[in-house]
Amino acid sequence: MPPPPPGYRLLRPLLFRLDPETSHGLAMGALRAAARVPGLVPLLARRRLVADPRLTQTLLGSVFANPVGLAAGFDKDALAVTALPALGLGFAEVGTVTPEPQPGNPRPRLLRHAGLESLQNAMGFNNAGMAALRRRLAAVYPAALPLGVNIGKNKATPPAEALGDYETLVETLGSLCDYLVVNLSSPNTPGLRDLQNEGFVRAVLGMARGLTAKPVLVKLSPDLDLAAAADLAQAAVEAGAAGIVATNTTTDYALIPGARAWGGLSGAVLREKSYLALRAIAGRLRGKAVLIAVGGIDSGAEAYRRIRAGASLVQVYTALIYQGPGLARRINEELLALLARDGLGSIGEAVGRDL
Repeated sequence: MPPPPPGYRLLRPLLFRLDPETSHGLAMGALRAAARVPGLVPLLARRRLVADPRLTQTLLGSVFANPVGLAAGFDKDALAVTALPALGLGFAEVGTVTPEPQPGNPRPRLLRHAGLESLQNAMGFNNAGMAALRRRLAAVYPAALPLGVNIGKNKATPPAEALGDYETLVETLGSLCDYLVVNLSSPNTPGLRDLQNEGFVRAVLGMARGLTAKPVLVKLSPDLDLAAAADLAQAAVEAGAAGIVATNTTTDYALIPGARAWGGLSGAVLREKSYLALRAIAGRLRGKAVLIAVGGIDSGAEAYRRIRAGASLVQVYTALIYQGPGLARRINEELLALLARDGLGSIGEAVGRDL
């Protein structure tokens, strides 16, 4: 990963002296404050948005100005949606939201591995709940950029009753977003990953397709066997999924020497696992579904590698913490240079080119 730009290079050491969750709260507060200053968000958006038709795609019923989006987990409760265009993003995903509010796991529950440009989190779907999210989305939707909602079951809901949680979420939020993502892959909710099986995937998608016309995607774990991941992705698409998000965080703690067996790892240490999962899924689904790549994407070169491996869109989160608010612009500028190098006229022409 290249060094962050000079301004953020000065600010980051100060933020990193704070607990990671406190730093995140300050970043969210800054975005919310920016949204309250007349004209500031459009000004920042003009500086950071790379407006080039070569990056534009129409997918999932929406127009994506560029392929770089914000992953779920950054803005769990849709507190900063109106400010997100200031980051130069092409889309954003809020959540994970659960039907009932829940505090998540005890703090501290977020650790930096700064030398490896990675994070370790055991947040546990902390969020204000579905009703609060619905009120906020009703005030901002349609948003200035395509908006996804990532949904998950409550911790207290037994796996045998999980379908009811997802049904409630789809019914309540499906009209207030551009797409939904069924999260079955967080390692921080007991029993959730057990739902990564063909029977439940077909059941939840059958239910969702009966309740909403909005695209529904499924977010999968990087810890599945590659063949199993491809099989499950195929079953999801056959059951009506419009796409797959690959991937969530990993519990492969051997990726960080001395790491405690706790939570999920994201950032640079996840890069190869996430890439291999995406490639396996894309090899099975090419042309049949929209693939969103997430996990260790920190540069235009890595975003381009995922796109050539089959992703139409990419998401960032951990790299945003290490690189700062100019990350999306830098990735998009690098993507344009790579398209020109390869003689391609649009990002769509690069999708799946290495398969």
